[in-house]
Amino acid sequence: MLTLLGQSDDQQFCDGMSRRNFLRIGGLGWGGLTLSQLLAADARAESTTKRPKSVIMIYLVGGPPHQDLFDLKPFAPSEIAGPWKPIATNVPGVEIGELLPKMATMMDRFVPIRSLVGAQAEHDATQCFTGRPPRGAGVPTGGWPQFGSTVSKVKGPVDPATPPYVSLCYTCTHGPYNEPGPGFLGVGQSGFRPLGPTRDDMVLNGVTPERLGDRKALLSSVDRFRRNVDAKGMMDGLDTFTRQAMDLLTSSRLAEALDLSKEDPRIVARYGTGNTKDMIDGNGAPRVPQSMLMARRLIEAGVRVVTLNYSKWDWHGGSYNTIFNREKEDFPIFDNAITTLVDDLQVRGLLDDTLVLVWGEFGRTPVISKQVGRDHWPRVACALLAGGGIKAGQVIGSTDKIAGEAVDRPVTFPEVFATLYQHLGIDGATTTIQDFQGRPQYLVDADVKPIHELL
Repeated sequence: MLTLLGQSDDQQFCDGMSRRNFLRIGGLGWGGLTLSQLLAADARAESTTKRPKSVIMIYLVGGPPHQDLFDLKPFAPSEIAGPWKPIATNVPGVEIGELLPKMATMMDRFVPIRSLVGAQAEHDATQCFTGRPPRGAGVPTGGWPQFGSTVSKVKGPVDPATPPYVSLCYTCTHGPYNEPGPGFLGVGQSGFRPLGPTRDDMVLNGVTPERLGDRKALLSSVDRFRRNVDAKGMMDGLDTFTRQAMDLLTSSRLAEALDLSKEDPRIVARYGTGNTKDMIDGNGAPRVPQSMLMARRLIEAGVRVVTLNYSKWDWHGGSYNTIFNREKEDFPIFDNAITTLVDDLQVRGLLDDTLVLVWGEFGRTPVISKQVGRDHWPRVACALLAGGGIKAGQVIGSTDKIAGEAVDRPVTFPEVFATLYQHLGIDGATTTIQDFQGRPQYLVDADVKPIHELL
């Protein structure tokens, strides 16, 4: 029971409330609201007045082949062009690869970027998640925080029971394929990871909802969570994680979003199915189209940023893994999943508020190797955008006759991030976050602007 006023010999404040009762209120909440909930009142108000802006970032692990997806060169020599032909889309003058027929019918809702430049030469997810090179001068102690962590810090949650950032990324055995983490923002800004160990923390372990008012029982139910965090040396983030676990346990909103059994089976079937365990060549992410469905459900629940990794696109060739065998298998499944996601968002009235970004860490070599593969190519890559109120139905940039260099409108990784931040209502060039030394760090450099063609 919460006692607001009562007889006490404690020191009293000027309004007659005792210090003991004040602390009791601060610990248990006023009218059921914790201090963190009171501080989040502004964020909650946002959800009641308008739909929050959100981002879904889809990382194609290993680097997708731009010249076989969106930038085909049918008149190049055969050792460059490959077997696929371009097909017309519903946007006059825009062609894409023949293995993407569904996207072709709704290209008016997409924007391929054919001229992404400035990639690193080796596998590393860091640039896709932070907009910054993974190594080199200027990297602050702790590393740059990834996009979702930055948004979590700057914007906070829409609702205290829904984390601002959820990662649906599977853990890859090849370390550089994995998300870089919260960097200098600290563990408290880590993404909520329902596919990792965090999922077990949503189980009450026999504690009924009626007993959730008992703080001792609640803390006991997340005891394993506390031990896991401590074992990893992340005690600094313990209070954040414990509070998050409590909020999640007392609300069904996120749990329901993560439960695909509550989705219309026809919608589940539309996205397609994948394999969560086995990869053809081992160390990438599994090919799980329903991660995109999960992302949509999380956006509906009020999550600001959802990241996910999808399949493995590092096709150097050899044996079954010749690049064209893999493309013939993977491209149609991806085509179906991404078009279903965009269509699903539009039908539910979410597309204008949700910016979808698809990309990988670099492009692939123009010349097909003797092993029938394409190797790493940092000089130019591709990206795909949809939603977010952008001017869709266009292509940004172009490459030379072998898809080896950008010849028109090169687009940089920071420009893409400036665009994402602007969509969320954040001015990346003027907004700062503090690093471990207390120094302000800008989200993007001052001379970096959002992609003007999209605005």
